[in-house]
Formats: sequence, C-alpha cells, structure tokens
Amino acid sequence: MAALSRADNSLLGRWWWTVDRWTLSAIGMLISFGFIMMQAASPAVAERIGTSRDLFIYKQIFFLLLAGLVTVGVSMLSPRNIRRLAIAGGIAALMMTAATMTVGTEIKGARRWISLPGMSVQPSEFLKPCFAVTAAYLIAQWQRRRRYGGMVGAAAIFGAIAFMLMKQPDVGMMAVITVVFLTQLYIGGLHRIFMVIGVGLAGGGAVLAYLMSDHVRGRVQKFWLGTGDRYQVETAMEAFGNGGLFGRGPGEGRVKDVLPDAHADFVFAVTGEEFGMILCAIILAIFAFIVLRGLLRLLQEHDPFVVLACTGLVAGFGLQAFVNMASTLALIPTKGMTLPFISYGGSSAIAVAIGMGMLLGLTRRRHREDGS
Repeated sequence: MAALSRADNSLLGRWWWTVDRWTLSAIGMLISFGFIMMQAASPAVAERIGTSRDLFIYKQIFFLLLAGLVTVGVSMLSPRNIRRLAIAGGIAALMMTAATMTVGTEIKGARRWISLPGMSVQPSEFLKPCFAVTAAYLIAQWQRRRRYGGMVGAAAIFGAIAFMLMKQPDVGMMAVITVVFLTQLYIGGLHRIFMVIGVGLAGGGAVLAYLMSDHVRGRVQKFWLGTGDRYQVETAMEAFGNGGLFGRGPGEGRVKDVLPDAHADFVFAVTGEEFGMILCAIILAIFAFIVLRGLLRLLQEHDPFVVLACTGLVAGFGLQAFVNMASTLALIPTKGMTLPFISYGGSSAIAVAIGMGMLLGLTRRRHREDGS
C-alpha cells in the first residue's frame, strides 16, 4: 500500500488515499486479536465436545480472513451502492429470520439459527447493518421532503424486525436494533414527543418480554436476584481475578477448560485470565476509538443520509461490544452476543465486517468531493 502514490487513479489507489486508514488499522487490530484468542480459547472447547482441537481455529481463521476482505470490498462501494446492498441484504436477512420460526435450530431456548452444511447461520446478525443504512435512507428522505412516507416505512420495517426477534426470542439483538433506530430518529430531528413515545414503547416491550418469556425472565432473575445457575458468570469473574494486571500467560488459563462458551460469549474472560486487565483495557480502547472516530468524521458531513447511516452503524457496533463485555463482567444480565471480530462465529464476523465496510465507505473523503 505504501507504494501507491496520490496520483494513482486506479480503484485501489483512489480507495487507499480516501479511506480512513486509522479506523481501518483499528479494525485490523481487532481481527488480529480474534486470531490470537481463537488459538487460546477454542482448542479446550473442541476437546470437550469430542472434536479436533484445531476445528474452531481453522473455521474462524477462514471467517476472519473473509471478514477482512468483506470490509475492504464493501468500503470501496459508493454511498448509492452501499444503500442498494443494505436494501437487498436487509430483505434477504428478513426472509431468513422469518424462516427461523419454522426451520430454525433451537439452542439454549432460542430459535435463531438456520443449519447449513458445515455451519449454522444467524440471519438476524445481518439485520443490524442493513437496517441501520436502510432506515437512514428513509429518515433522510423524510428530512428532505417532510412527508411521513419515509418515516412510516422505517417504522414498519422496525416493527417487522421487532416482531420476529421477539418470537425467537432474541431480546439482546432487539435492544441493539431499538437503540440504533431511536438514535437515528433523534439525530434525524423527530419531535421530542414522538421520541418519548418511542422510548416508552421500548420500555413497555422490555417489560412484556420479561412477563411472557421464560427465557428472558430466567436470565433477568439470575442477574437481579442471584437465583438459578450463575456458574458461567461467577466462573468468568474468577478468571478476571486470576488474571490480574498482566495475566497468567498464553495457554495458562483455566476458564477455557470449564466454560462451554469460552470461545464465543465469554472470550473476554479468557482474555482477562491469560493476558490480564491491560490487554482488556487496550481492546476496550480500540472499540471506543472506532466509535468516536466514526462520529468525529461526521462533523464536517452535510449529507443527512451519511450522517444517519454512520451514526446507526457505530451505535450498533459499540453497543454490541458493550453488551458482550458488560455481561461477562456481570454488569448486565447475560446475553448471547458476540464480541465483534474476537468471539467465535462466522455470522457475526461477516455481519460486523459488512457494517464496518459500510462505515468506511460512507466516510471516504471522495464521497463529499465528487458526490459519488
């Protein structure tokens, strides 16, 4: 890349000199940490379920390499093509999410996955970036014309997504998408009265989920009342304590030998035990950097679609990271949500890569200069 000159007018040359290389480097660091943590956490999990020690490593290496390529590829698209990708991808993800209700695989009381040869796909992961961009387009259309068709369309799509996620149930994903949508509505200038109504409806939906879903109620009660099986959370907290500042050393951790989700939902606990609080703080700082950098690059942006889409993308990305780390640290009820690029999971890695590629593509300097 260093050999590319500013006069290079090729697609790669134009991309390299207009993309936010700081954010790109931060994403690369997260992917690198993903490689490291899969080697640390997954062999013990694989042995415990009676399969090859390297199975998860090889699969995640493939997913992370593909995620890197997807990030770069999507970031080369123009805003118009990113919008088209979001609409097409959103329709496909919505159809597949609906299909989980009939042909989905049930795991831990939730039906979120569709089994394919060699892997399982969680379609709702792809709804996050696609909905953020699609809703941004519809809200921006409302801003330009002050006709409520765009706003009604965005609300209708959100309603359809909310219904399907509650049927699975997937309250964590529902919470992330709700926060993204409410953030976009606020940035888009929706009247405060409607915002208050929206927040009230979201709160009512949370209460309803607690009352009607045994799956949700059980997790909340474990957190607030300390009832039920808290083995995973308590074991994760012990791992952080054992790791201290600098960790016990690569491969020396014990939490991966006893936690069934050590390579996925609780990979942050493995990081804390083997590499210590300092590396955990570095990872946290990288996530914060990507979110803040993405928002700061919007200060000079005048296209409402770009502002709304990027706000939704960084909000969803940051909230997903927060939910994973906070649940591992027992700050919120446990939620089966991955740590972007670091936890095991092909659907998550590719979906996050699409979202970050969209963010990089929408914030490229040439978009503001030539309007492409």
